[in-house]
Amino acid sequence: MKSLLLLVLISICWADHHSDNYTLDHDRVIHVQAENGPRLLVEAEQARAFSYRGGNVTLPCKFYRDPTAFGSGTHKIRIKWTKLTSDYLKEVDVFVSMGYHKKTYGGYQGRVFLKGGSDNDASLVISDLTLEDYGKYKCEVIEGLEDDTAVVALDLQGVVFPYFPRLGRYNLNFHEAQQACLDQDAVIASFDQLYNAWRGGLDWCNAGWLSDGSVQYPITKPREPCGGQNTVPGVRNYGFWDKDKSRYDVFCFTSNFNGRFYYLIHPTKLTYDEAVQACLNDGAQIAKVGQIFAAWKLLGYDRCDAGWLADGSVRYPISRPRRRCSPTEAAVRFVGFPDKKHKLYGVYCFRAYN
Repeated sequence: MKSLLLLVLISICWADHHSDNYTLDHDRVIHVQAENGPRLLVEAEQARAFSYRGGNVTLPCKFYRDPTAFGSGTHKIRIKWTKLTSDYLKEVDVFVSMGYHKKTYGGYQGRVFLKGGSDNDASLVISDLTLEDYGKYKCEVIEGLEDDTAVVALDLQGVVFPYFPRLGRYNLNFHEAQQACLDQDAVIASFDQLYNAWRGGLDWCNAGWLSDGSVQYPITKPREPCGGQNTVPGVRNYGFWDKDKSRYDVFCFTSNFNGRFYYLIHPTKLTYDEAVQACLNDGAQIAKVGQIFAAWKLLGYDRCDAGWLADGSVRYPISRPRRRCSPTEAAVRFVGFPDKKHKLYGVYCFRAYN
């Protein structure tokens, strides 16, 4: 009987001993997880911000720190904003702040600052937005050895339009395509911009460069010459091609402008050179292709008169389809690249506001 009692006592002691060990081990695991958890958390209240060229925007970013991990705050908080490139391997410096020290980079100088709405607010304000500001931005907050990031996309209100020069279709390598858009008060469009334009009804059967170096085209009405009648609507992807040797059209993107776009009332039709001079005499310049598309899409500009533009093309914008004026759809109608010396047309001018 004594032996049986002794065995029971030993069993109870052994169970209690191992039960204590299990509890200690379990608590230790929880404690280790807490130590390895995030001491600094960076969040964007919204993943996307919207604005337009010439406007202002706030890219949201806030950080939350564990006060028990940083003590009295001997580490200075460093806030860094960068812009992500299309290949996501390179980043463009935008703004850095550490205490009273602040630095702005490149074309952002004089246009960016921290909102500073609260002690944990790292939101970035960008003013006088340009077409090149479109894209994704990374907010990074660093304190001591801890850091975290959040990404915010900046979208601009605007319009995507296909473009090819007087030489004809499929004559631009990637670098020439970039310059062609710039010459027309635009930038080469991104895939997201082309995709959104396709969702809005853009249908174009010629492939064009995009900013990431891919070649694509949007089809809303499948048909035989454009990938086949039995295919589904979508953005057709030709893939990535040699930027120096391959030649295609280009898709450009432009946004609101700060000025007046108008058709010049003139007593006679004009040659190209006469059109250029007529706009100059009116205190303006001959308008660019991007400006006629922006006026048509964003301002609802409508004029059933064909007019010269700066690239030597002749076009006219129709927002209200009607007989003899683009009866089937609202569009910027393309007449062509007429002979500059002998063909006579009206002219579209643009007067920039100071």
